[in-house]
Amino acid sequence: MMKKILLAGGAGYIGTELCKRLLRLDYKVTVIDDLWFGNNLDPRVELIKKDLFEVTHNELKGYDTVIFLGGVSNDPMAEFSPSENFVQNAACPAYLSYESKRAGVRRFVYASSCSVYGYTVDELYDEKSPTTCAYPYGISKLQGENGVMHLADDNFSVIALRQGTVCGYSDRMRFDLVVNTMFKNAMTLGEITVNNPSIWRPIYHIQDACTAFIRSIQAPDNISGVFNVASDNYTLGQIGDIVGAEMSKNLGKEVKVHINDVQDFRNYKVSIQHARLALGFTPQYGIKDIINQLFENKDKYGNYDDDKYYNIKIFKSLGK
Repeated sequence: MMKKILLAGGAGYIGTELCKRLLRLDYKVTVIDDLWFGNNLDPRVELIKKDLFEVTHNELKGYDTVIFLGGVSNDPMAEFSPSENFVQNAACPAYLSYESKRAGVRRFVYASSCSVYGYTVDELYDEKSPTTCAYPYGISKLQGENGVMHLADDNFSVIALRQGTVCGYSDRMRFDLVVNTMFKNAMTLGEITVNNPSIWRPIYHIQDACTAFIRSIQAPDNISGVFNVASDNYTLGQIGDIVGAEMSKNLGKEVKVHINDVQDFRNYKVSIQHARLALGFTPQYGIKDIINQLFENKDKYGNYDDDKYYNIKIFKSLGK
């Protein structure tokens, strides 16, 4: 039988691309989303416009997997409205996983974040490492994890994917993510700024992100747990060098890289070995792939400063 997959908050940056991948694999895909960021979904996706807190177990019956992609998506949004951040990132996934379990859903997948680790010093963190983030976004993602993992048992698998910084092209495009921002600045200014070259980030190609969700759907029923997922770890200095070199080739002129020394409260690199072994997750892409994919789609963007490309601008306009 065709597996039925529900993406809660699935009309955003990742969900729009994940839907395309799931359709190619012949899954039956439904998205429930309040459409904060518009609708760029494939028309073959069944779309229900609804607040996720209004979804009950009655609507969730018959789905094999529910994937939670909703909520507040970055630190600027979380700091602009901490209350909405904790409601959407902590309470909402806990509620929806509870209703999913009541409905007899087999598996619940939560899109968590490596931001839960906070500021680390030159250590490769795995899932057993301390989660020390002291800022609203990372705290709320950890609370969301705890809420959904609490429900896991022999009949209800729960997987939390601690994602690196997702970058790359999506039909619901964003330019407020580190590699995407550097690409935008190379295109519009002919130069790139790196605020702190020594800071580590796990960078995550959006197609690798889609693959991790697909591996989670396909994993054996007895698999539950928390998994780090990323394409690779880079310093911001490395990212700037790679983006500068690739964009210089693409544009046929030198893209200069400016280095600052700005303090950052996030610094972490992660091991994805657990996801490799338990989920069969193998990333395929790097920063060069992200840049070249973004460049190939350059004719689609129009005004790079349009509010629609920046989640915090949309969030503020919603009055949250």
